Amino acid sequence: MSTAAVTRSPLRPSRLITYALLLVVAAFYLLPIYVIAVTAFKSFIEVSHTTPWQLPSAPSLDAFGNAFTTLAPSFFNSVLLVVPATLLSALLGSLNGYVLSKWRFRGADLVFTLLLFGMFIPYQSILLPLVLVLQKIQLYGGIPGLVLTHVVYGIPITTLIFRNYYAAVPTEVIEAARIDGASVLGIYRHVLLPISMPGFVVVLIWQFTSIWNEFLFAVTLTLPDQWPITVALNGLAGSLLAHYEIQMAGALLTALPPLLIYIVLGRYFIRGLLAGALKG
Repeated sequence: MSTAAVTRSPLRPSRLITYALLLVVAAFYLLPIYVIAVTAFKSFIEVSHTTPWQLPSAPSLDAFGNAFTTLAPSFFNSVLLVVPATLLSALLGSLNGYVLSKWRFRGADLVFTLLLFGMFIPYQSILLPLVLVLQKIQLYGGIPGLVLTHVVYGIPITTLIFRNYYAAVPTEVIEAARIDGASVLGIYRHVLLPISMPGFVVVLIWQFTSIWNEFLFAVTLTLPDQWPITVALNGLAGSLLAHYEIQMAGALLTALPPLLIYIVLGRYFIRGLLAGALKG
């Protein structure tokens, strides 16, 4: 039996040009990250006497130690904020998506439209009434008020994701569970929740990243001792003499948790997208 030789066709000039443009764009996009990383490993003297592009002659971790000492309290504030806000918004979005996709009622489309409308309200337009409401219910200035804000503001996007995800589940499965005597919450707990992991991964990554990186609500609704890490990072800027190496190290430490989340759960995030979590 003869075997045919498999040869690769040469790259066409148009494809070579496309690859070259992609490399240029990628290099331009990664350039700030390179400058941040290089500067973070330099000493203050070296930062003052070298260009941002030069590699450190004697790499040092002193800037990371100084940055972490300053940011540590705010880091734990961010953890106390992100974990409950992410979990609560994901759970509420899952319940909303379940009801709006499998338990249709009169006005369900209107309710869903009004929920989605919340995605397009700019933060700046609601800051004043939001501050007044939080002051009225005595949650202004601390992490609990910020958690409530992010949970409420996250409901539209989490509801959208889960509604589209549950819409792909056959209605016959729900009807069979109803015939077997399962209640509304029973169907959710025993039928939909076990198959919801791809949707939850998408929502958790989305919400974790959005809440961790958010700045405007954090600086407006919390007092200095309750500031999340994104607000405290702004305080690393020197008043007279800027320590750029500490600022860059602080920026890397602040970006590390979302980066680790994507590294660990990135493949599950893609699976969740392909499973239909953002389709519909």
